[in-house]
Amino acid sequence: MASALLKLREASKAFSPTEKEIAQHILDNPKIVEELSVHELAKQTFASPSTIVRMCNHTGYSGYKEFRKAVIHELILREQNKKEEQKQLQRSDTLEDIIDKITYKNIMSLEDTKNLIDRDVLKQCLHMIDQARFVYLFGMGASLCAAKDAYLKFLRMNKPCMVNEDWHSQLLQARNATKDDLGIVFSYSGNTVEVIECMKALKLNKTPIIAITRCVASPVSEMADQKLYTTANESLFRSGAMSSRISQLNIIDILYAALANEEYDKSMDQLSKTHIHKPDEGDEKENS
Repeated sequence: MASALLKLREASKAFSPTEKEIAQHILDNPKIVEELSVHELAKQTFASPSTIVRMCNHTGYSGYKEFRKAVIHELILREQNKKEEQKQLQRSDTLEDIIDKITYKNIMSLEDTKNLIDRDVLKQCLHMIDQARFVYLFGMGASLCAAKDAYLKFLRMNKPCMVNEDWHSQLLQARNATKDDLGIVFSYSGNTVEVIECMKALKLNKTPIIAITRCVASPVSEMADQKLYTTANESLFRSGAMSSRISQLNIIDILYAALANEEYDKSMDQLSKTHIHKPDEGDEKENS
């Protein structure tokens, strides 16, 4: 189930001025939806109940009642996640504690990211990848790991693509991109300066952009044509970019599997063709 607040924020780009003001009021303080009826919210935002209902319709809900229920459910999940944040690593943790906490954190990150996936957006991203002449991949630091993983997977699918470790090389590939190509950028923060510079070059060339980034307003999110969101939670050990990296890799796995599934037989032939035989596999066959 996609985030109600995320859907509201994304849909608000096409809202009327009054609807945008209501949406921003809710996004600034989501708890008011839990506390106020549609008439009370209308009074607080100097709008009419019918305008609020119309805003909910434009967000994909039948009315304020359904929207309110979705927001309350999301707020409950957020509260649960805050409680889990208390399970951060402590100086006194044993090795067993560390194993449990890191594993749990990664599992929660995957669950949260799954709930943020918009199926329609995912389908559009798959179409963009399929139609692209060439796929350029961008990322720095830990996000570069995800970009490299995408490179290897697209390569197995015989999708022309490129990734560079050096930022200057990434900027050059962005400047060489065309409207027939595709840029996929990875940035957990959404504020990575190097990635933003590459995106500016892509925009100048009218190259479509998919961003894999956290679910918050950011320059990366604003500049992308399509967004695949990862969880906005990260542990105190942020420099390790642990759970965010796991979320990014999970999205790549989903894209890879979905692309392969669209032309299943052809994909299986391609994956078999690009499989690199390992000596141990031959030994196993001989012994079987």
